[in-house]
Amino acid sequence: MSPQNEILLEVKDLMVFYENAVAINNVSLRCQKGKITGIFGANSAGKSTLMSTIAGLILDLKKKEERKGGERISWFGEIKFRGKDITNVEPFERASMGIILCPERRQVFPESTALENLKIGGYLATKEQARTSLEYVLDLFPELKPLLKREAGFLSGGEQQMLATGRALMAQPKLLLLDEPLLGLAPSVEARLAKAIKKINEQTDITVVLSEQYARPVFPIIDHGYVLENGSVVLDGTSEELMNNPDVLSAYFGI
Repeated sequence: MSPQNEILLEVKDLMVFYENAVAINNVSLRCQKGKITGIFGANSAGKSTLMSTIAGLILDLKKKEERKGGERISWFGEIKFRGKDITNVEPFERASMGIILCPERRQVFPESTALENLKIGGYLATKEQARTSLEYVLDLFPELKPLLKREAGFLSGGEQQMLATGRALMAQPKLLLLDEPLLGLAPSVEARLAKAIKKINEQTDITVVLSEQYARPVFPIIDHGYVLENGSVVLDGTSEELMNNPDVLSAYFGI
């Protein structure tokens, strides 16, 4: 067992710029090992940029923009994983360290079957890990069992999100980044996925960071949360503290 209150991920004074526009403004946060941390905010609050920066994808985006002469991307601050500075570590290295992103809008491989998508996710795993993880994913999402031979592009939005989450689990995460996992889903499916995320956290040693615009279904399952506005953290606290905050109630619950 890890020491109580061990900090797995720490972001300190992070700033991200697209040209001269500030996407992330002096954000600091800490994610405790074995816990669920929520990042909440309206559209364009900076949630996806923050998740991409933690996963290292911002480095790839910067290179692509430089090659085509597009917008300049720069960042400052520090990201630590298990106490190690990973601010400029390549995304594939972060993945091998166990930092795995389940991206916004699922991004499954539409012409590959559901099973092929899951196997692609297991590229970092040993055969034994892949077999065990596949069993776990299908136990977590039994809805996928009859769909394994179906092309992912023909699955519903909820089924694709289950598949994308399962694919991320196949990659043996130690830190699972879920970027807006409930986006565009029906309320019943939102509740189903929120329950699954909680189950992952309770049954495994995986630390979860999730970002959400529609926070109501996931407020009850987080241990600590941060609220972003215009790229800055304006509030943070435990699930109970946030749900008892009148500003949060007004913004997310209409109360």
